[in-house]
Amino acid sequence: MKALVTGATGFVGSHVAEALLARGDDVVVLARSAGLAAPLEERGAAVVLGRLDDDAALERAASGVDVVYHLAGVTAAARAEDFLRVNAEGARRLAETALRVAPALSRFVLVSSQAALGPSEPGRRLAEAAPCHPVTAYGRSKLAGEEAVKGVAALPWTIVRPPAVYGPRDKEFLKLFAMAASGFAAVFGGGLQEVSLVYAPDLADAIVRAGTAPGAVHRTYHAAHPEAVRTRDLALAVGRAVGRKPFIVPFPGRVATPIVGLIGAIAASRGKPSVLNLDKMKEFLAPAWLIDSEAAARDLGWRAAHGVEEGTRLTAQAYRAAGWL
Repeated sequence: MKALVTGATGFVGSHVAEALLARGDDVVVLARSAGLAAPLEERGAAVVLGRLDDDAALERAASGVDVVYHLAGVTAAARAEDFLRVNAEGARRLAETALRVAPALSRFVLVSSQAALGPSEPGRRLAEAAPCHPVTAYGRSKLAGEEAVKGVAALPWTIVRPPAVYGPRDKEFLKLFAMAASGFAAVFGGGLQEVSLVYAPDLADAIVRAGTAPGAVHRTYHAAHPEAVRTRDLALAVGRAVGRKPFIVPFPGRVATPIVGLIGAIAASRGKPSVLNLDKMKEFLAPAWLIDSEAAARDLGWRAAHGVEEGTRLTAQAYRAAGWL
């Protein structure tokens, strides 16, 4: 089939594009940078340069495709409206364009986020039907993106909500790996927050299946490994992956909040918003972020293949191979 992937030069999007190419699909990627898209072009992907607010580029990219995998978005922004412009309005614009210029469109897969759902209680995994209570501007924009896509009449949409994603090429989790390799690891609160996780290649498999499974139209799916991992235990697993037992440094909310607030303010003043900011602290300090993925197992035939022990080991290997550790 012919598939359009947005965000293919990013972390998760690159894994999705590679999975589709490995299947033998014709892949088109919408990219802002020819340089970043060059490795995918060398592997056979067609590259269309443009952004989500460029109607002409969207039409070129989506023309004649069978499936759209929409992963492009922003995770850090200075203002709530900046999140909404890309994560909600951009999703709506692409969906409407694809429906117009791709007569054989069979699926529009929107990759959302657990942040659209909101935190859970400790020990309780939330299913897709749970009420959404996002606690950050980012989460609210991802939920708005879901609603925007659902609101496009006649669109065969499917939504995938991943939890925190780690794996090769990720530069956010790299910070934790680098800390652990130096002998310490900072964790918010007491490191007791319970989280769901997913290894990037496993998530890419779920996303591809969401674009092809016959019964997935107009369904939302969570895609996480069934483990519930405390952030303290995650840091220790990362330590084992890099060959160190890090000293765990807890950062209570009263200590972490002003520090993170200062980091966010400095980044914003320089025009480079950071994912470390006061708004994001609501996510960092929530007691749990647990989701249930049984619907994906039932409808997509998908289960995450890598638990945190194996996934962090493979991630560390990839970081070393890239010269990042």
